[in-house]
Amino acid sequence: MKNVLEFFEHTVEKFPNKVGFTDENRCSTFSEAMEKSKKIGTSLLQYGNRKAVAILIDKNCNCIHSMLGTLYAGDFYIVVDVHSPKDRIINILSSLDEPIILTDNSSLQLAKEVSSNETIVVYEEAIETTVDIDGLDSVRSDMIDMDIAYILFTSGSTGMPKGTVISHRALISYINWVTEEFKFDENTSFGSQTPLYFSMSVTDFYSTVKCGCTYNIIPKKYFSFPLNLVNYLNEKKVNTIYWVPTAISILSNWKVFDVAKPEYLKTVLFAGEVMPTKQLNYWIKSLDDDITYANLFGPTETTDICTFYRVNREFADDESLPIGIHCDNCQVFIVKEDGTEAGVDEEGELYARTTFMAEGYYGNPEKTAEAFVQNPLNKYYPERVYKTGDIVKMNVKGEIIYISRKDFQIKRSGYRIELGEIEAGANSVDGVKGCACIFNKEDNCLALVYEGKSKDSDKVMDAVRNKVPSYMYPDKIIRVKELPKNANGKIDRNYLTKNYKEL
Repeated sequence: MKNVLEFFEHTVEKFPNKVGFTDENRCSTFSEAMEKSKKIGTSLLQYGNRKAVAILIDKNCNCIHSMLGTLYAGDFYIVVDVHSPKDRIINILSSLDEPIILTDNSSLQLAKEVSSNETIVVYEEAIETTVDIDGLDSVRSDMIDMDIAYILFTSGSTGMPKGTVISHRALISYINWVTEEFKFDENTSFGSQTPLYFSMSVTDFYSTVKCGCTYNIIPKKYFSFPLNLVNYLNEKKVNTIYWVPTAISILSNWKVFDVAKPEYLKTVLFAGEVMPTKQLNYWIKSLDDDITYANLFGPTETTDICTFYRVNREFADDESLPIGIHCDNCQVFIVKEDGTEAGVDEEGELYARTTFMAEGYYGNPEKTAEAFVQNPLNKYYPERVYKTGDIVKMNVKGEIIYISRKDFQIKRSGYRIELGEIEAGANSVDGVKGCACIFNKEDNCLALVYEGKSKDSDKVMDAVRNKVPSYMYPDKIIRVKELPKNANGKIDRNYLTKNYKEL
C-alpha cells in the first residue's frame, strides 16, 4: 500500500451507505464523502500536483471532504485554524511555497483577507466539478508512499509556526498499529474533541477512514456544558473517545457522572499533556469496570504517538501514570547527557526510531537537522531517529515514566527542578481542578497557578511540600477562576509564564 486513500476506497466499497462523518448540522456517508472528495480533487488538478493546499474551513464535513480531496489531487493539505489570529494564518501561508487556499463560503471572506497572491478554491464550487477519473488515476499512478500527505503546524520556539511534514508511509504505518492495538472496526463510534490541525486528530479520523468507524465531531460548546456533553455522547452512541486530559478533567471537576453517565463508552484514550490521576480516578470509579483506559504519548513528529500505557492497576491521586511501552514498529530508547543509553531509573532524553517518523520540518532544514539525527547508539551505518526533547526514565516494571519536557526542566540555584513533580503534588488536592507550574527566567520566579477554591492555597502548598524537596517550593501560589487554554484545548503555559503577575 502506498497511499492512505486505499484505506478509504476499501471502506467505501465495504460500507458505501454507512454514515462515516457527522458534524453539528449534518451527516456524510462514506460514498458521499468519496464523491465530493473526488470532485474537489478534480478541481485541484488544474494547478498541478504535489502542491500545498491550505484548508481554511472550520471543523466540519466540508473540511473532511477537502482533506481527502486534496489527497486525491496528489497534493498535501494544511488544515488552518480559522479562529486563530490573522497574523498567525498569514505566517503559515507565507511559509508555504505558493499554496492554494481551499475554503468554503463561511470562511471565504477570511481567505480573501489573509491571501496575497494565493489561488482561492471555494468548496461549494469545487463539489460541482465533473470528476476526471483518468486525471485522478494518472496522479495516483505517479505517487509513492514517501509523498507528503499533510503538514501540521505547531508553535516554534522563535514564535514562528513550525510545519511537521508527514508522509503517506508514516500515516499508514501508524494507523495500522493503532487500529489493531485498540481493535477499531465499523462498530466504533468516535466522539472527536481535538481540532483537525492537531496531531491527535489523526488517530480517530484516519482510523475511521481505514475501518469504517463513525467520526462524530463534538460541537465545541458542549465542553462548556458538561451535562449536554454526556447527553451528546449518548445520543450519538459514542463508545470511543481520544481527548486531551483537560477535556477529560472537565467532567471530573464538575462530577457530572454523579448525575448522568455515558451509556456506551468502552474505550477512553488521552494524550497531549499529563493526565492528572485524581481526575482519571473519578472516571474509573464512576463508570463501568470494563472500560479500557490508555495513556498515549508522543510528539507530532511521530505522526501522533510513540508509546502507550493501558491503565492496569490503581494509582494514588498524587502518583503519575507511566507513558508505558513502545508501539509496534516503533522503537524508543533513552539517552543520557553523556550520549550513552540509560539504565533502569536513570533519566535521559527519549528518542524514537520508526516509520511513523516525520520527514522533517517544511522549509526549515536547520531545525530538521537539530531534531532528526543520526542514532547516537549506532556508529556503523546511517540511521535517522527523532530526538523528542522529553526527559524520561524506565522503571523496574519496564515502563517508561515521563518526567518533563527539556524546556519544562529548569536549573535554579544549582538545582535541577522538574516542574511536573510540583504539579503532581498540587493536582492531588481535593478541589484543585487543574494546575500549571511555570518559571519566569526574567523575574527568577517559580509560580504555581491553580484552578480551584481560594481556601485551597494552604492545602496546595502542603501537598507540594510533601512531594518535593524545599528547593522546589514555588515562590508564588496563584489561584485563577479558570486556567487559560490554547487552541488545542491544553493549558496555555506560554501565556501564564508571560502574564502571571496580572493573574
